[in-house]
Amino acid sequence: MIVRQELLNAKAALKDLATASPLPSASLVMVFGARERFNDSKLASTLKARYPSAQIIGCSTAGEITGTGVMDDSLQITAVQWERTVQRVTHTKMSSMQDSFGTGADLARQLKSDELKAVLVYSDGLHVNGSELLEGFKSVLGNTPVMGGMAGDGFNFSKTLQLFNDNVAEGLIIAVGLYGKHLIAATGVGRGWKPYGPPRKVTRSNKNVVLELDGKPALPLYNMYIGAHAAKGLPGSGLNFPLAVMEEGKRDVEKIRTILAVDNASNSLTFAGNVDEGATVRLCQSNHDRLVEGAGDAAHLVTKQASTNQTGLAICVSCVGRKGVMADQVADEVKLVQQILGPQTTLTGFYSYGEFSPRPDTTDSVLHNQTMTIGYLSENLIA
Repeated sequence: MIVRQELLNAKAALKDLATASPLPSASLVMVFGARERFNDSKLASTLKARYPSAQIIGCSTAGEITGTGVMDDSLQITAVQWERTVQRVTHTKMSSMQDSFGTGADLARQLKSDELKAVLVYSDGLHVNGSELLEGFKSVLGNTPVMGGMAGDGFNFSKTLQLFNDNVAEGLIIAVGLYGKHLIAATGVGRGWKPYGPPRKVTRSNKNVVLELDGKPALPLYNMYIGAHAAKGLPGSGLNFPLAVMEEGKRDVEKIRTILAVDNASNSLTFAGNVDEGATVRLCQSNHDRLVEGAGDAAHLVTKQASTNQTGLAICVSCVGRKGVMADQVADEVKLVQQILGPQTTLTGFYSYGEFSPRPDTTDSVLHNQTMTIGYLSENLIA
């Protein structure tokens, strides 16, 4: 496995790239950057000229992750040349959010094989139900780990763009299947959010819309817990008060859900992923130190599954909500991940509108919110 990177900061343009490509023989190129970068009409042709043999994929972000920290308005290009691993890349355009499950299943069928070891998925961030999409993948692929995330658009939540070779558009879902016994794939998930207040039962919901908690309208109850000042700032202020979905019969958090919208007419809360009727939930809060510690937990989970003392790539997908809480100190979580994974591991990734990864210590891939996820890839050439 060979990994090379190119980075354009906020002040640099495509013409500022080095004359020579750092890895013209690359198999796969991942591109993460601000939405404005994907509006550049020369982006696709420039990348194809630099990486003529590669499948080129990517998406817009709410911030770009590098080995040295976090950048905004930049373009992060990561080229990978596999030595023994086989890849297969496919994509589709969503027709409607209601088709998310079927779309995931259709893409999964194109990738399914006994040799399949891991799947990378990058999707539109606003027109896809990420929970349903992953359920579609799992319906075909079972426990094969799915890692990646949903594209971002800063804190604008207006429009996200995806890149598939020469096609830049919204509404795309891109999937990469990785095959063979030589591939090393490990995942890590870290949170850092602390539940508070009493557990509440979701007594009425419709996929990602929660209408009632403990038989009471959801929005007034939520507003009571976050306080009048924060309630005035919804839905944006909801990034600081996500919902923890608890594991059934346990005190442990299964996943976190972020508010996308509120509806005063129906007193409902719309979340970035499904919240099942009957689930037990609690409100969450956090601070900078706990979130950084959570990112470290994700990196330690990776090191439990794989040695990072050889060339490897860590694709970090963290939530825009974490970035909002940590603000100018957001780079701290990325720097800790790099420190734990070590100098042989190259970091790339982005801040997202939803993260795809198996839950900690499981093979159950789900949509996460407010979470640092890491998909670690390497090769064992003597396997």
